This record gives sequence, structure tokens and C-alpha cells, in this order.
Amino acid sequence: MTVRRDFKEPARCRPDLVIGRDELFTSAHEQLTRGGSVLLHGPAGIGKSTVLRALAADYGDAARTVLRCSATESESHLPFLALADLFGLVLDEVADKLPSAQRTALESALTGRGESTLQRDGLALRLAVLSALRALAAAKPVLLVADDMQWLDSASAELLGFAARRLGDTPVQLLCAVRTEGQEYDRHLRASPPDTLAVRLNPLSPAQVSTLLDHRGYTDLPRSTVREIHRTSGGNPLFALELGRALGENPTPPRPGEPLPVPTSLRALVLSRLDMLSGEARRTLLVASAGARPTLALLHAAGRENAEAETAQAAALGLLATEPEGPAVRFAHPLISAALYAEAPAQERRAAHTALSTAASDPIERARHLALSTTGTDPQVAARLAEAAALARDRGAPSVAASLGLLAARHTPARHTATNGGPGPDERRLEAAEDAIIAGEVDLARDIAHEVLTRATAPAERVRAWMVVIEAAGQALGDVDAVYPQVLADAGDDPVLLAQVHYQLAWRGLVVQGDFAEAREQAAHAAELAARGGDRRNELMALALQASTETLMGHPDAPATIKRALKEPQDPYVACHHNGTGMARFRWLLMSDQLPEARATITALLREARRRGMVESEVHFQRFLAETELRSGHCGRALDLARESLRLARDSGIGLGASAMLTSLAEASGGEVSRALELAREATGRAEEDGDQMYLSRALAALGHAQSVAGDAAGAVSSLRRVRELEVGLGINDPARGRWQGDLAEALVQVGEPGEAQELIDVTRAHALRLGRESILAVLDRAEALVRAAQGDQEGALVRLTSVQDRFAKLGYGLEEARAAFAMARLRTRRPGPTSYDEAARLFRRCRALPWLRQAEAAGAQESAGTAAVPAPVPAFDALEGLASMERQVAALVMEGATNREIAARLFISVKTVEATLTRVYRKLGIRSRVDIVRLAAGRHAK
Repeated sequence: MTVRRDFKEPARCRPDLVIGRDELFTSAHEQLTRGGSVLLHGPAGIGKSTVLRALAADYGDAARTVLRCSATESESHLPFLALADLFGLVLDEVADKLPSAQRTALESALTGRGESTLQRDGLALRLAVLSALRALAAAKPVLLVADDMQWLDSASAELLGFAARRLGDTPVQLLCAVRTEGQEYDRHLRASPPDTLAVRLNPLSPAQVSTLLDHRGYTDLPRSTVREIHRTSGGNPLFALELGRALGENPTPPRPGEPLPVPTSLRALVLSRLDMLSGEARRTLLVASAGARPTLALLHAAGRENAEAETAQAAALGLLATEPEGPAVRFAHPLISAALYAEAPAQERRAAHTALSTAASDPIERARHLALSTTGTDPQVAARLAEAAALARDRGAPSVAASLGLLAARHTPARHTATNGGPGPDERRLEAAEDAIIAGEVDLARDIAHEVLTRATAPAERVRAWMVVIEAAGQALGDVDAVYPQVLADAGDDPVLLAQVHYQLAWRGLVVQGDFAEAREQAAHAAELAARGGDRRNELMALALQASTETLMGHPDAPATIKRALKEPQDPYVACHHNGTGMARFRWLLMSDQLPEARATITALLREARRRGMVESEVHFQRFLAETELRSGHCGRALDLARESLRLARDSGIGLGASAMLTSLAEASGGEVSRALELAREATGRAEEDGDQMYLSRALAALGHAQSVAGDAAGAVSSLRRVRELEVGLGINDPARGRWQGDLAEALVQVGEPGEAQELIDVTRAHALRLGRESILAVLDRAEALVRAAQGDQEGALVRLTSVQDRFAKLGYGLEEARAAFAMARLRTRRPGPTSYDEAARLFRRCRALPWLRQAEAAGAQESAGTAAVPAPVPAFDALEGLASMERQVAALVMEGATNREIAARLFISVKTVEATLTRVYRKLGIRSRVDIVRLAAGRHAK
């Protein structure tokens, strides 16, 4: 779908973005640019018309004659109507260029002043359409834009097909859209030019549906609701928007287990054939719609004796798509199931759930159906639901557990307490909220907690609710600053409750205040309070936070604190939590250069988090595994993991800034530098917006690294100096935390500040020696070699770099080893035989470090061509200062080695526009070709 241009949106979003169709749009646009035609096809509501309009607007510029028609079902019986839409406004331009018989036939068909028919004037009309198109194309290229071709009147369709098959090299292109189910587009393709590209529009992903809803103004929907919209709509953008609109207009959101409100427009669209079913078949379908995984056996067990015949009748009407080789009963579209359920009276729904409460084989499903068939409170039903929630939790389905917990709370009598009959309704609500946090449904968790706080009076219950509110804030802890005084007052002098509060205050010290010493003190106090109160879980969480903080600070007590945190007894939940003891151990291993052990640890943690359904932990562990692979020099693997982590973060709304930061590092090493810059700026913006000082320094370090790889040494110096200032203020002394010091030192050499670079190296080396950070020492030695080279000690620099490369190889830092080889190649004078860049290129290729490999290959090619090397690269971006924005973007992508077609796809412009832009770049920079731009990227003056 295309976002309305009048809708206000974040600055980083393109206002004309076709959401979720980037690759499709690029492919179609390239086809049109090559002179071909495009046929868009897919089911109703999938967004064909939107993409068609966007392509026509982007491609149909003033240099073309654009003819348009849009057919409707109600007018499809009117002959020549589409032809009149296409040629009505240009008939006068071509009439006198047609032979008399053709002109008469065409005018008669278009104006209706005669009785022209295909039977009587068939040949003349066919030739007239063909001649008219050729006449128009003789002046300038023609683009025919036809929407909803399935409703084209038969006469117009026949004439256009005749012309399309005979246009040959005439510059006439067709851009059409047709509604199809499955792959039924062959007949439309046969009526199109031979070079037509058929493009099917598929359903949107959950993240794309979320983006679409946000852009259309439905921004307050909980993520769990957005996921349900995606499931119910089947990823169809029209259906998703209609469901979002219905929810926006409904003042009371659906409760757990209730269906989404399906608007009348969609019910009519998908249930138009429902009246053709028998009453019994309709009741059978209702039972199927109420079941989670309906099968014929389940329908039989639920009392639907004629399920086979009734589902076959529904399948014949297109309502069901039964599996030919299996027992599953599948609706043709999820919306049919939702609309059927929403249409049914409440009494019939309860009857369906009553039948399924005994027929379902899974105890969780039986409990859910029992709840949905029961009205009012019922202690026994509530207990069954609580047991089912515990089972779902054990199975690693916290989202299901949260839903069942809320159902249990609804059926729990208000008078219930722990002393007179079990947990009360609010206690069960809070347990559901905690499950929702684990599942990544933070909006739902926050809403539950605030509801409980409106009536809770018991300190333990209130503190528990406040903890949910704080956890739901994520990295934006500054947004809940007002909570801390209230929760401290509620906790009183209870050590267990106070331990929870001080644990959260430790996080506030890190994220909001940026004070590692304060965070360490609060975490240690929380651990002491929890131990005093016998709360081992919170004691371990506090020790893990204390250990991680001390590790990042380079505090001498860090090893001892980690040892305390790993003592038995352990808590399984804490052991695999992203802020737990396992994570504290992993961080220590990674920063201590124990990469194989770190990889084994984080892989086990990721596996356990997935088993338990801990979404937030999964996002973070996936990211940390990517970081481990990146340090090991497995850039391709790291990039795949980082992109997957970012997708999961966008889907869940968790850890977006951190995942964007790490994906930026992975892109800079193994993907696209322009994408790395974009993601680093996104991560920086999120950290600044959240007031997150801790991740702001990491995001800026990623930005500085991407700028360094891109050749923007001045930009890298600016970003990384900010990182240095932030980390001094935070009290971070361990250089292994962000590993930015080497990038800053090397960038300082490039901008002519070797003295500052040496000072940075000396300060950092003192900390690295004290903490035993071998890989950091090697990075610093590599940077110091460049300082020496800049000061004229070429041989000393080469000797040091040789040693550095060997040390990185022994430590297992493949990418750093390759970078050392690259630095040596840049310092060597040209020698006979293989180029000095061959070794660096081999190592970069082994790592799949594509941005670095492009630089090494370009430098090697230049050396082979006889161009003298220079010790230090000239900042490429300095040469681009005088260019316009689009010219800078195109030149930067050329520097990365992108082809014209790749640039066009990335920037959503045509290949011709890329070529024209490059011509202007050559003129402004005083160069002649792409090779000269690549020389800039390699740090050499164009010759």
C-alpha cells in the first residue's frame, strides 16, 4: 500500500514508500526502464492498484504519452468503454494519420455515433488501434496503464491484445493490474506484449502490516493485536486496514479469546457464499472456526457427524481448502473464519466452545474452550485455566500463558485471596502481565499493570505491578522516572520488595543517568537485600547486573562477582535471561578474547530462550551471537544473524536500537556500507530519543566505524570523539566494551592528527594491559604502526604490522587479521610479482568481508595498472562536499562497487537517472569515469 502524502510521519520514512513492496517495485521499475511491459496480479485487496499508481507516477514522466483506463465490474458489459478511456483524449492527434476506413471504424467505436462492432468492423478496428499506437509512439514513447483488467469489456480486451502482440519494437509499453487467485494470469499474459514481466503481489509480513497500520494512523494498537490483525487478514493490506479501522472505531478492545471486530464490508466480501450452505454445514464451519487446529476427527468428536459431506460442500463454494493428503480443515482465507465466527450469535459460539471443551485432545485447548463457553465467575474453571497457563509456560509459549491467565482472572471470584481459596483475580492478572513481558507483548503487560494499580492496596501486589510497568518501558526508563518514588513508598521496609526496587534503580543508573558507579552500588545493595529476604532469584539477577557493570567498568572485583553469581543454587529462569548469570559469563568471555567459549555459551542461551519462548532474550542473544561471529571474522554468518535479529526486533518492538547498532557493524563488515550508515544513525536517534546514555555510545561507535569504512575519516573522528567523551563520563574503562579506540586512532592519522592518535593509544593501552585485553592491544599496535608511518618510520611500521597480523590469527580474529594485512599492503612500495594486496584480498574473501574486499581489489587493480601508492588514504567524502544530495548518494554507492542497476534499486530511481547523475558527478569532480571514483574510495587522487 502507498502511504498518503498528507499523512504526517517520521522524517526517516519516505512519504511515497510502497510498504513491503520494495523488491517488487524495483523489479517492475527496472523492467519498464528496459522498455518492457509489466503485469501485476494477485487477489483482491493485495495492493495491485497502489503499486500500479506508484509505478505510473514514477515512470510515466513528461517524456511519455500516458494512456489510462480503469475498468469496473458494473461497466464491463459496455463495448469499447476501456478503448474510449485510453484514446478519447488523443483521438484528434492521430485521426488524420489513419487510413480512412480505420479512422471511421475507430471514431465510431469511441464516440458511439455509429454501430461499429467487432463482427462487422473487426479488421479495421484492430488495425486502427495498432496504427493509433504507432502514430502516438512516433512522437514520444507511450505507456498504457490499465487497472482491474479482469473487468475490461471483451471488445476492448480483444483489440488491445491484438495490438500488443504486433507492436514489435514500437516504443509502447503496458503497465497493467489484474485480479487473480493462485497463478491464474496466463490468459492476460497471452494478451500482453511478448516481453511482459508478470509480477505477483504476495501477502505482507507481520512487520509490514505493523508499518502499514502505523502510517495510516492506527498507532495505538498493542503489538499482540497487530499480530492478530496480520493473522486474520492473511497479510492482505486492504483487509488489515479495514480490521485496524474497525478496532479504531470500537471503544472497547476485544478481550482475550474474543475475535477481532470484522467490519460489515469485509463480512460481505468473504461471506457472500455463506447463504448457499445448509444450516448444518454452517454450524460445522462455526465449530471449525472456533477450533485452533480443526480436523475432521475433531469435528466428529464435537458432534458434527456429517463433517465430511459438509466440509466438502463448503470447499466446493470456495470457503474451505481441505488438504487432499491430510485430515486438516483449512479455511480458504483466515478472514473467512474470523467473519464466520463474528457473524454467529453468542449462544451458538458458546455451544461450539462447549462441544470443543471435551472434544479437543490438548489440555490447553480444552481449558480455553471451557472458559469461552462459561459466563460469569467460576473457581473451578479459573483453576483449570491457571493450570493450562502453567502448562503453556512450561512449553515455552508465554503468549498463550498470558492469554489463559487473563481468562483465569476473568473467571476468578473477586473475593478469592491466597488465604481463602487461591490466587485472587489481580494476582492472576499480574502473572499474565509477567508472561506477556516474556513474550514481548509489552503494551498488553503495561495495560494490565496499570489496571491493577487502580485498585490494589497490598504492598507486594503494588510493587509487582510497578515492576511490570518499569520492565515494559524497555530502554526508555526515563519515561517512568516518576514511578520510583511511588514504588519505594509501596515497598516500605520489606527487604524482598526493596531488592526489586533497587535492582531497577541500578538499571536507571545505567540507562538514564549514565553512571556505572551508581548502577554497581544499587545492584550490590539489591543483591544484599534479596539475600536477606531469602529471594534467590532476585539475588542472582542483581549479582549478574553487578558483575556485568563491573566488567564494563574494568573494575577489579568483576571476576569475583561473576564467581558469586555462578554459585549454586542457580535459578533456571535467571540462568537463561538476557540480564542473567549466563549472560554475565558470556560478556566476560567475549571481552576476554575467549571466542570459542563465548560462542558455545551464547548458542546454548539462545537455544534455551527459544525453547522457553522468551522473545526479548531471543532478540538479544541472537544479536550477541552475531557479534561473536563478527569478531571471529565470519562476516557473512554475522550479517545473516544480525539481520534476523533486527527483523525479530522490529516484529516484537524489542531491542530495536541495540539490534540496529549491531546490524550496522555487520553491514559495514560484510554487507553494504550505506546501509550500515543508515542503521547506525537510526540506532543513535533511538538512543537519544530514549535518553539511553549506555547505548548512545555504542550507536555512535557503530556510526564512526561505518564512516571509517566508507572513507569519511573526518566524520568518523567527529562521531568517535563523542564516544570518548560519553564513556569517560559513564566511567567505562574497559576498551573491549566498544572497541572503537582503534578506529578513532586510525581516522585521526588520516585527518593529520597523529599526536592525538598516539595519546589515545597510550591511554587505552594502559587499561588494556591492566585487564589483559590481548585483541585490543593488537588493535592499538596496528593503529600505532600507522602513526609511525605518518611520521616517516615506514620499516618500523611494517615490522609491527607483521607481528599484529600473526597475533590476530592466533586469537581467532579473522577480520582484524585481514585489516592488518590490508594496512601492510597500503604501506608497501610496489614490487614485482603478485600485488601486495593479494594477501589482504584473500583474507577478506575468506571472511566474506565484502566492503573491505572491494577496497582491496580496487587498490590491487590500481597497483597493477602502475599507479603509485600513498601511505594514507585521502578521505573520499571530502571530495564530494560540492555535490548535490543525490549526486553524493550515487557517488558513494559507486565507491562501494555498486552497479548502475543496483544504485537505481537502492535509491528508487531509474538507471537513466543514475547515468545522468554520474555524468554531472564526473563534470563537477573533474574526472572521466567510475574508475576515478573508485580511486577516491581507495584513498588515491584521480589521475
